[in-house]
Amino acid sequence: MSTIDWIVLFFTLLLIVVYGIYKSRGIKNIDGYIVGDRELPWYNVGFSVMATQASAITFLSAPGLAYSSGMSFAQFYFGLPLAMIVLCITFVPIFHRLRVYTAYEFLEKRFDVNTRVLTALLFLIQRGVSTGITIFAPSIILSSILHLDVTYTTLIIGTMVIFYTVWGGTKAVSYSQLLQMGIIFTALLAAGVMVIHYLPADIGFNEALHIAGKSGKTNAIDWSFDLNNQYTVWTGLIGGFFLQLSYFGTDQSQVGRYLTGSSIRDSRLGLLMNGLLKVPMQFCILLIGILVFAYYQFHTPPLFFNNVEVAKIENSQYSDEYAAIMQRHEVIGEEKKEWVEKLVTAIKVDDSETINASRQALHEKNQQDQVLRKEVEALLQKNNPDAELNDNNYIFLSFVTNTFPKGLIGLLIAIIFLASMGATASAINSLSSTTVVDIYKRFINKKGSDRGYLNASRLFTLVWGIITLAVALYASQLGNLLEAVNILGSLFYGTILGIFLVAFYVKRIGGKAVFWAAVLSEVVVFSIWKADIMAYLWLNLIGCVCVITFGLILQIMLKSKVPSI
Repeated sequence: MSTIDWIVLFFTLLLIVVYGIYKSRGIKNIDGYIVGDRELPWYNVGFSVMATQASAITFLSAPGLAYSSGMSFAQFYFGLPLAMIVLCITFVPIFHRLRVYTAYEFLEKRFDVNTRVLTALLFLIQRGVSTGITIFAPSIILSSILHLDVTYTTLIIGTMVIFYTVWGGTKAVSYSQLLQMGIIFTALLAAGVMVIHYLPADIGFNEALHIAGKSGKTNAIDWSFDLNNQYTVWTGLIGGFFLQLSYFGTDQSQVGRYLTGSSIRDSRLGLLMNGLLKVPMQFCILLIGILVFAYYQFHTPPLFFNNVEVAKIENSQYSDEYAAIMQRHEVIGEEKKEWVEKLVTAIKVDDSETINASRQALHEKNQQDQVLRKEVEALLQKNNPDAELNDNNYIFLSFVTNTFPKGLIGLLIAIIFLASMGATASAINSLSSTTVVDIYKRFINKKGSDRGYLNASRLFTLVWGIITLAVALYASQLGNLLEAVNILGSLFYGTILGIFLVAFYVKRIGGKAVFWAAVLSEVVVFSIWKADIMAYLWLNLIGCVCVITFGLILQIMLKSKVPSI
């Protein structure tokens, strides 16, 4: 990083923090701290919802996922627009009518306090762990740039985010997210343009897509109905629908965002805006990863993208062995360039025979590179048994820091910081809100003052910040961070969604029945996941259906009365 990059990064982050603190001045009670006095316009709600979901993981892991696996992850979001419509029709008007602070307050009115607490605890566990992962993601950046161990950079980033979140509150989070998304969209557009700019002079956007396509990277649609396939149209539409419906409808980190809307109309428009923009935005982020793949067909890529681990092996007793492997890798890279040039020429003249021959040759060269990578991984483990071997999250970062011009590197790194600040601030704020409203205020201090609840909110924000920071220190063991967060959510979101769907639509089921149905559903979901029976997105559907089914059966057995609200 040059001096210019550090200046761009510093002033971008400073702008966000100062703007958020300025807009949140004058908070005197938990109404302002938790729901922003319920006065924000629809576009602010929409960008806040998007920023909460689009964490640093999105901008680190998604391009790397596209680089290594292709565009199929885009199908994950196919159920999102449908989920937004259901939320606008059902969830939003009920939450606004009851003027709740958290989604789980409604459950006590509909069922009982046990169901409210169980659902709140499921949320706290899931969101607490996933927030730790979102804190860890940007720490990879400093680790790679400063050549520090990722543990130290995680502590630095986590401390900064915790301080910002404790001081702010929902209003600070929402207003800063509005500015963050504007900067993020600008930087992503610049990144896409720069990747194309660095391609050879005779290779444009269309040619780059053709090259990636012939390598099997652009297949974004898979119509197969395979329960073991993580990303298909059906897992996205069905499993993804239930995951998104649960996330946006029952996760306080999102519910808290649209509860800030000044009216039902503003909350609805904000959610619909998210539904319309999120899929194209995610597609474009994945597309950047595809373009990076095309770039590395003309330039020899790193065999291992984690610069910190590479630096360790280069300064170890295995450095000579590593250098020998890299020499072979360079030879393969030169041979790949020749075949890629033949492929490009063949594509332009539609020479199918040469296209097939080039594809086969490139496939063989890639397999040879995979063998070399295994040798590098073996050396890394010999040198350090705890070495992180999954470098998917480092691919885009490595490309940016090695190729982009001064100034733009700082801006691209700033968007990852901004995304982390926005998503993490929302999450920790929601963890604090749920703890204060659903546990502290409900059981410990029922008649406290507004100032007392505000202080408690800030205290629990600090506590949850420390807990999520502890989780972040373990996050490096979880592989691709984007998938890790979604897998974790799928273990809980289906059950939580089932509880809310019963609350809204199945009036015959009471509190005791739905409580035990939720417990049994979690047992089923974890058993299926542990046995690896099907792709994780289906767990959202399984959990939801189990709650409703078990609830109906248990209600008949218990014959308890159902309260009405």
